[in-house]
Amino acid sequence: MTALVNDLRSADRRVRVWFGEHVIADYTAEPSAAIQYQAAMTRRFASLRVTIEPVAVSVDEDAADS
Repeated sequence: MTALVNDLRSADRRVRVWFGEHVIADYTAEPSAAIQYQAAMTRRFASLRVTIEPVAVSVDEDAADS
């Protein structure tokens, strides 16, 4: 079984540009690069929603138990 967890060791951020409910751009980088990308996309796509969030790390629970 695989679970998504917020791993505080992962400093990466995920930036997404949304057209309604559809993601039209998806970018993952370290925080300063992600913030710059978010600012650029916000200027470029002023009428669209741009989100930034911590990267959720996928953990295989079976491997974590061993």
